Amino acid sequence: MTSPAPISPQNLDGQHHDAVENAIELKDVEGLSQGRIVVRRFLRHRGAMVAAFVLTAVVLLAYTSIGVGPLPGWWKYQPNDLSPIVNAGGAPTLSFSGGLTVGEHPLGQDNVGRDVFALVMRGTQTSLLVMFIVGILSSAIGIAVGAVAGYFRGRLDNVIMRFTDMIITIPVIMIGAILGRWVGGATPVILAIALSLVTWTTMARLVRGEFLALREREFVDAARVAGASDVRIMFKHILPNAIGVMIVNATLLMASAILLETALSYLGFGISFPNTSLGTLINDYQSAFATRPWLFWWPGLFIVTIALCINFLGDGLRDAFDPRQRRIPTRRALARADRRAAKARPATATV
Repeated sequence: MTSPAPISPQNLDGQHHDAVENAIELKDVEGLSQGRIVVRRFLRHRGAMVAAFVLTAVVLLAYTSIGVGPLPGWWKYQPNDLSPIVNAGGAPTLSFSGGLTVGEHPLGQDNVGRDVFALVMRGTQTSLLVMFIVGILSSAIGIAVGAVAGYFRGRLDNVIMRFTDMIITIPVIMIGAILGRWVGGATPVILAIALSLVTWTTMARLVRGEFLALREREFVDAARVAGASDVRIMFKHILPNAIGVMIVNATLLMASAILLETALSYLGFGISFPNTSLGTLINDYQSAFATRPWLFWWPGLFIVTIALCINFLGDGLRDAFDPRQRRIPTRRALARADRRAAKARPATATV
């Protein structure tokens, strides 16, 4: 008979930390529905909250500054308005020397006198439009394809997955360039639809894996015995249980969509005149990089900001939907738990 392993202070500290962590987690989610638990976890993700605030600010800035459609904005210049060049070379009038000075063109002007701020805002509008359309449409295609393949399996699954593998083997940038050239000069909506036709494959494979696992669960068997149709089982019972994977991957699709659109526009296969995007701005002024770098700073800054915000939102959603993710308690929370445990512990006589 072997004696039990000795209990060291390190083991006690680890066990105490786990117990306190579990107690805090259970206390926080006690009596809450699954949806409210997910929302609470997401709201506690600081990176996701900062990203949501920054992305909201970018969207509001882009759509309120120069307006959209017939709705006017508060900025005095439009992207195609020509005005006399204020500073030499169209340098920005924004200055911090001797106090904040905005001037007529805070982000500068291009070589013909157009306001860079208005151009960047119009490019941001276009890139955001493409990003959201690709994220929604590509996710819808991937969910439908993956759900059918994972639920019905067999020969249909093999055909769908081989077609998916064939698209995956071809570089997305190459397919996007061909489609971009095919719809060259078209509206951003048409380009977004074309990109959605080649970016759904990852979503389809993830959804297929979820459906293969969930279709064997007891609640699916119960629904089938109750007489539910295949369509009802797929979209009423299985789909809600796989929503976490879908939402997280949709955010990743949005982040990759804006980068893909930027790359295609930079190469000349994406959005072209009279429309503009952040990638188009970088492409149009690439020859002026050494002499007027501010023409690259601002489009590049907005591209990086939007992509990072989407990725941080995806991280927050992943942590919120993953039941294995546990919030690490702070020192203050541990101290409160220690005080509650000390009060509840019965007094023992010391020898």
